[in-house]
Amino acid sequence: MEKDFDRWTSSKKRLHAGRFSDYVHAREVWWCALGVNIGVEADGKHGNFERPVLVLRKFSQDAVLAVALTTRIKKNPYYVTFRHDRHEFAAVISQIRLISTKRLLRFVYKMDSTIFRKISLEVQGMVASNNRPPHSSRGPRRPHGH
Repeated sequence: MEKDFDRWTSSKKRLHAGRFSDYVHAREVWWCALGVNIGVEADGKHGNFERPVLVLRKFSQDAVLAVALTTRIKKNPYYVTFRHDRHEFAAVISQIRLISTKRLLRFVYKMDSTIFRKISLEVQGMVASNNRPPHSSRGPRRPHGH
């Protein structure tokens, strides 16, 4: 599938020129203009190049740490599944990133603290680990370039 980088560039210019005037906090789920990205990075969908994200941490009024959410569940150690409103979702913890609050489009809901804690602990474990997750079927890591 061909990616529409040109249309995303126009949208990104509008977002950059805009101003975020809402309040945002950890545990909140927002629709976010993630855009058209490179390779396996999570893309947004539809006209606003958007997808839901979970705010893991607020750094300032202008920047938050967020993780992409999806309804496409995969058996993968980087997909932390949870239920909300009788639907199953996953936080794709490998897609964690700093984002400008200018990308946040619409508030959706505040996540249950137990679910948020589960996702946060999985993120911490992923970041702190020097090894692949225990569920990984691939062999040991080799240094880059070997």
